[in-house]
Amino acid sequence: MHLYEHLALDIEQHIRDGVLRPGERLPSIRQACRARQLSPATVLEAYHRLESRGLVEARPKSGYFVRPHHTLAAPGLTRPAGRSTAPKVSDFIFEILESARDPAVVPLGSSFLSPFLFPFERLGRCLAAAARGMDPRATVTDLPPGNDELRRQIALRYLHGGTTVAGDEIVITSGAMEALNLCLQALTRPGDLVAVESPAFYAVLQAIERLHLRVVEIPTHPRDGVSLPALEQALRVHPVKACVLMPNFQNPLGALVPDDQRPALLALLQRHDVPLIEDDTYAELYFGRRAPLAMKALDRSGLVLHVSSFSKCLAPGYRVGWVAAGRFAQKVQRLKIATSLATTVPVQIALADFLRSGAFDPHLRRLRAILEHQEARLAAALERHFPAASRIARPRGGYFTWVELPPWADTLALHRRALDEGISLAPGPMFSPRRAYRNCLRLNFGHPWSVAHEQAIEALGRMLAAQR
Repeated sequence: MHLYEHLALDIEQHIRDGVLRPGERLPSIRQACRARQLSPATVLEAYHRLESRGLVEARPKSGYFVRPHHTLAAPGLTRPAGRSTAPKVSDFIFEILESARDPAVVPLGSSFLSPFLFPFERLGRCLAAAARGMDPRATVTDLPPGNDELRRQIALRYLHGGTTVAGDEIVITSGAMEALNLCLQALTRPGDLVAVESPAFYAVLQAIERLHLRVVEIPTHPRDGVSLPALEQALRVHPVKACVLMPNFQNPLGALVPDDQRPALLALLQRHDVPLIEDDTYAELYFGRRAPLAMKALDRSGLVLHVSSFSKCLAPGYRVGWVAAGRFAQKVQRLKIATSLATTVPVQIALADFLRSGAFDPHLRRLRAILEHQEARLAAALERHFPAASRIARPRGGYFTWVELPPWADTLALHRRALDEGISLAPGPMFSPRRAYRNCLRLNFGHPWSVAHEQAIEALGRMLAAQR
């Protein structure tokens, strides 16, 4: 454990024990350095960690102070119906998404990060150089599985993250959504059954609907992810052909499957010979020092199809994703050729050049720090303005917060009322094939926090009070 983590844990314990009380000032950076014989950078990192957890707050020219204790509890395990269903969600979801596209709206319901958090100027230079210097033969040689150098750079990132993936297993796609669709097509036929978390990412439900598949929802905890006992029961009862999970910072819950549960999860799927489509789109957006491990890192049988993308962490709009498809790589590659032929070649070359330059990791460190800070700001605002019986999940990465409101709350009505006041949100029924979770919502903290955001949360709180 790092020194700053020891210091943060000590102070956190003092706060929990009541030694340090709300409103009291922490030792100054200088005092803590002298008392603990630590560097200023170490003390500052510890205080930043405590601030990101909502335990302390920085006051300009005054130092760090203990915040009032959290009043909103965390949500519990979800409890969807255990039977299978054919989702019919697309029209409903498109209606909600279309209503929130106005750039003047406070984007609490957005699925995207702020575009101003990405290095578009440098990416643009890479793209211009790629277009000028592209070998004409690349229009053929970079057909699926994709540009060799980009796949090599992705394989290197896998390796540095503790996962060994052969370059020929990686298929470049037009974003993660194409990768998810190709994986589902490779593993299923119309009428087959797919297991998903509950609530689930709405675009996965749309893909399942488009491919005429059925879905069984698995109870999921906002902190620890999918319930293994519930998944085991579903695999025993239902003829599941594939499982689509987000073990890292699940959308919409923000859940992170604990490391000690991952071998059991993979072993369960292996016993039933059910492939796992691992949607790992948010894995680079972790808070803290340690990246979460991919399920793919544990796979020795080629059963895991690992999907990711640069859209959420580096280059939104460039539409470049990939899948490390294990034993299904050839089938996925052929489906890619048959459906969209190729991903834009100059964009692949540009991203390979950016990765090779070494600029990706410094960008990610800045982005993670911003998101961690913004998550704390959103959580604090929810505590100030939302009903006392609300429950909020505190994700350890990504950029979404899941809120479970009291049973009387109607987030579809709240969504309509909020749009009238220039505020978007993502109501819970978007994430359910049965339009459940009517008293839940997903909020985005991926845009720089502002007075408008604070006022929007306050306004939502007033609207909820009026529903009571």
